Formats: sequence, C-alpha cells, structure tokens
Amino acid sequence: MTDGPRSGLAAVSSALLAMSRHLEVRDVLKTIVASARELLNAQYAALGVPDDHGGFAQFVVDGVSDEEWKAIGPLPRQHGILAAMLHDVRAERLADVRKDPRFGGWPAAHPDMSDFLGLPIRDGDETLGALFLANKLRPAEGHPPHPPCPKPDGSCGFTQDDEDLLGILAQHAAIALTNARLYERSRELTIAEERTRLAHELHDAVSQKLFSLRLTAQAAAKLIDRDPVRAKGELQQVAALAAEAADELRAAVVELRPAALDEDGLVATLRTHIQVLDRAHAPHVTFTCEGVRALPASQEEAMLRVAQEALHNALRHSEAAHVDVVLERRGQGAVLRVGDDGQGFDPRATRRAGRHLGLVSMRDRASGVGGRLHVESAPGQGTTIEMEVPGG
Repeated sequence: MTDGPRSGLAAVSSALLAMSRHLEVRDVLKTIVASARELLNAQYAALGVPDDHGGFAQFVVDGVSDEEWKAIGPLPRQHGILAAMLHDVRAERLADVRKDPRFGGWPAAHPDMSDFLGLPIRDGDETLGALFLANKLRPAEGHPPHPPCPKPDGSCGFTQDDEDLLGILAQHAAIALTNARLYERSRELTIAEERTRLAHELHDAVSQKLFSLRLTAQAAAKLIDRDPVRAKGELQQVAALAAEAADELRAAVVELRPAALDEDGLVATLRTHIQVLDRAHAPHVTFTCEGVRALPASQEEAMLRVAQEALHNALRHSEAAHVDVVLERRGQGAVLRVGDDGQGFDPRATRRAGRHLGLVSMRDRASGVGGRLHVESAPGQGTTIEMEVPGG
C-alpha cells in the first residue's frame, strides 16, 4: 500500500466505514472522492456519474475550491479519457494525461494535471460511475498541498499499489452507492404509497360529509317557509357538518406533511428532492445551504411546498439549463431562493392573463406562516423566487 499519511489498514477501514455510514447519494459520492484522494495522497480527485445523454448526472470533486469549480464552467461531457473510464473495465494509469491521444483539452480555468489514475465503479455489468485521481503528492506531515511526488521521466507517480487500493475502494463504493440509491428509491415509494392511501381516506371521509351536508341543506330549503323552526335546526346541522368536513381536511393536511420532513428536517428533505429532480430532468439542479437551523414545523413545510412549486415551474415551463436552489439563515429565520436561467416572464402580464403559475398558492403559503414571497422575472432574464420566514 502507499506510504502517505493515511496509509495502512486502519485508514482503509475508516474510509470504508465512512462510505457505508451515509444514505444520501450525494453524501456517499463526496465521501468516496474525499477518501480516495486522502488514501492515495493525490492533489485532485473526482467522481462522475453518467446520465443517458452523453453527460454526467453528477460530478463531485475534491481538492478544488468552490471558486475554482465555478470558474471551470459547465460539467464535462463523456468524451476522451472520461469516456474511456465509463466504457472500459480496466484501470488507466498515465504518466501525463495531457499526452494521451484521447485527451481533448480542458477549460482555461481548469487546474493543471499530469499523472492520472482512473477506474470505473461497477455493479455487475453496470457502470455506476468512474473515479479519477490526478497529481500524486510527495508524502509529508500535515495537510496538503504537498510538493509533487518526484518520479523518473516518463513514469506515473501513481503505483500499482495505488491502483490496487483504488480497486478495493471502487468495489466498496459500488456497494455504498447502490445501497444509497435503493434507500432513496424505497423512501420515495413509501411516501408515494402513504400519500395514495391518505388521498383515498380523505376522499371517502370528506365525500360522506359533503353528501350529508347537501341533503341537510336541501331539507332546510324545503322547510324554510312552512316550518322555520325545523329549518333553523337543519341549518345548524349544516354548520356542524361543515365544521366536521373542515376538521377532516385539516387532519388530512397534517398527515400529508412529507414523512421525510418529519424525520430528516427541511435541509435533508430538500437536498434529496433536488437530487432526484437533477437526475430526472435535463436542466442541472443544484442545492446550497448556509447555516440554516431547525424552523417551526409549519414554516419548514411551507418552504418545502414553495420550493416544490417553484422547481416544478422552472423545470416544466422555463426552458432553463440551470436551476439553483439556495437556503440560508437570516436572523432567526431563513430565506429560500429558487432561481433559473430560463426564458422568464412578465409577472404583471401573467396576473392580467389569469395565469398565476402557482404564484397565488406560494404567496398564500408564505403569508400563512408569517413570511413573505418575492418574485423577480422578466422575458429572457430567468426567474428568481424568494421566500423568507421569521423562524421561531
């Protein structure tokens, strides 16, 4: 094995335990990348999960700052050496990736890379993703960056031991990633099944109440002239039935609150929802969270519902390439922003035409928990929906 600061069986065991500890796909990906970079003492590490359109559904990096990552630009496509990792079962160990005939260049802001080690993550015959490491570092005390590892001309800094260790990591990464996907899918199905059950119960209960209410109202109408006293009694019964129907609806709304929200809180629930949307739709959907603490349950639910409505609009109607969701702390409360780079619209014209795109319900949800909603959009300028809640 390698002689880096985290070499040895204990380090490998720690990395494998960290991978198995997470159930969210994104968290698993980040743990795999960080573990690979640390164990093999590389300057950079990345993991790409392919989509069905020649690109990557997810691409996680370690060793690159957020500012550097933003400057690099859009996610890479499946071409060159990246494609080779996704379509070949063998590892690739290169002394200089830039000299490989498959190398197709990279953006101007991309960090400089030379020696390269890559390996697919496979589950049977399916390629779940590919791990990439670049720039082997000299073992040293403390934290990277360390100087590059000296190497004979024409040789790769990564060794056969590194390749073997990455192979072990990739095998366990496949298990962790598959488990995380199954967990997310299972939770989605459980929530869907529960919502279907509650919808049936709601339909039956409220339908019965409304049927009784209608019959009682009809009886009161017939009695209003000839027997006002009895008519008054029937109208009192109408009021009681209406109150019962309202109670049924309120109880159903409480039960329909997403199970994941109760269990995991707003941040984790929103992150999982966005990860699913990012895989399911062509636009790239991202989520950023800054210092948000737990909010009152009613405010968390309102924020989730507004986020879902805003995301639905952005993914179905905006023709956007990117949708960014930001949740950040503001005082005792929080602010949610859903922004896209799509075609935008004129909010005033939308109101005049009677097409609200769910804006009315979003404003109602915000005001119902003491918050506010702001919509900023213009034709060709994208759309940003911001919701602020006061906290508790």
